[in-house]
Amino acid sequence: MARSSAGAGYRCTECGWQAAKWSGRCGECQAWGTVEQAEAPRLGRTSRSGIRTVGRRGAAPASTPAMPIGKVDASDASARPTGLDEFDRVLGGGLVPGAVLLLAGEPGVGKSTLLLEAGALVSESGPVLYVTGEESAAQVRLRADRIGAVSDQLFLAAETDLYAILDHIDEVQPRLLIIDSVQTISAAGVDGTPGGVTQVREVAGALTAVAKERSLATILVGHVTKDGTVAGPRALEHLVDVVLHFDGDRHSQLRMVRAVKNRYGATDEVGCFDLGEYGLIGLPDPSGLFLSQHREPVPGTCVTVTLEGRRPLPAEVQALVGYSALEVPRRATSGLDGARVGMVLAVLQRRAGVKLGRQDVYAATVGGVRLTEPAVDLAVAVALASSAANLSVPRGVVAVGEVGLAGEVRRVPGLRRRLAEAERMGFRRAVVPAGSAGLDGAVSPPAGTTADDGPSQLMEVVEAEDIRQALSAVLGSPP
Repeated sequence: MARSSAGAGYRCTECGWQAAKWSGRCGECQAWGTVEQAEAPRLGRTSRSGIRTVGRRGAAPASTPAMPIGKVDASDASARPTGLDEFDRVLGGGLVPGAVLLLAGEPGVGKSTLLLEAGALVSESGPVLYVTGEESAAQVRLRADRIGAVSDQLFLAAETDLYAILDHIDEVQPRLLIIDSVQTISAAGVDGTPGGVTQVREVAGALTAVAKERSLATILVGHVTKDGTVAGPRALEHLVDVVLHFDGDRHSQLRMVRAVKNRYGATDEVGCFDLGEYGLIGLPDPSGLFLSQHREPVPGTCVTVTLEGRRPLPAEVQALVGYSALEVPRRATSGLDGARVGMVLAVLQRRAGVKLGRQDVYAATVGGVRLTEPAVDLAVAVALASSAANLSVPRGVVAVGEVGLAGEVRRVPGLRRRLAEAERMGFRRAVVPAGSAGLDGAVSPPAGTTADDGPSQLMEVVEAEDIRQALSAVLGSPP
């Protein structure tokens, strides 16, 4: 059954699917008993131009007159720091009055802890209203005591009704509103269950309207689906101004905040936090968290530099290759893209002559970090070849580059920034793709340069055209 036009008579209360005829099962989400008759829109008034407007609440007059863009006062849209440096880094300087943020993340990753700490810091300069729809007020108070987020200006309300929240806003007049979470709030008189498409759209739309009208910074916590996307209608991400993802491995204390959409700043910044017993602690310099300590060089390890947003992070790739007693050798990965590791294995076997067909292969990262960008390919190839040949990678060597199916080593973005961070961490030799911006390690940068200007004369940069040259530069001779 296909979607009908805007005049559909029936609609699914879960996903918003519309149809001209009633059916017991939704044709979109396949839910039973959720298709109900939709309320017909009421006619509004006719504008001066003769255009007939429609809507349940009728048409409203213009709130403010149009004016030339040069006369619009932009001072009200300046960002105000929250006090969490890593959070402000991702936001582009802080919270903008009237901005609506959507923070999404897996259960238990620390979303409520992050916002409770941010709310306590913002409350030092004005009242903050924290609305919890998933926990009781006593549970939130216990967490606030544990992380030291108790403030007289931080107001807490356990509500799930939209109009009750609006009453709290009128009473408290907050500077910042936090809703935890938007899927638990419902609006009376609106079809659907809390968390459904219709309810989420109505609640988010009402809160966005209040935020714009009162210049009230608002943060909405959103759930995620099993594939990591924000739950609910896609229109939710279009309504808000900023979409943030808060993620991290449950077996690691590292947490990262990434901006997927940001109308007030860049989307290539990443904030790093350490989740401990007493809350989240910002990590302004997370380099070194993903490197292991060895007294002597160990075969099967190689260091690379990955880019998390604009932030370079040195990370170590480990590989273990051994003879397999099974008909089908094992291929296991942790923290790496299994498909790309399989591609690198095929390139090593065909283009570099490394025999891995009858070998069990295990590849992993250190510290629970997940490396998915193609620039990690060369480090994976070096680690696999090192383990297969039982040759150790010398100390102070990093490998950065993408490996193609023809065996060539391709250029990667941000190479100067990567090598400058590697040099700062003590690495003195780098194997990079050929023709990478003329980095030969022989010319010292001028005084006053930054990390974006690349490494200094202390680092030797070796360029490799293909995988054989890269392995020879690192291991001394092809395996």
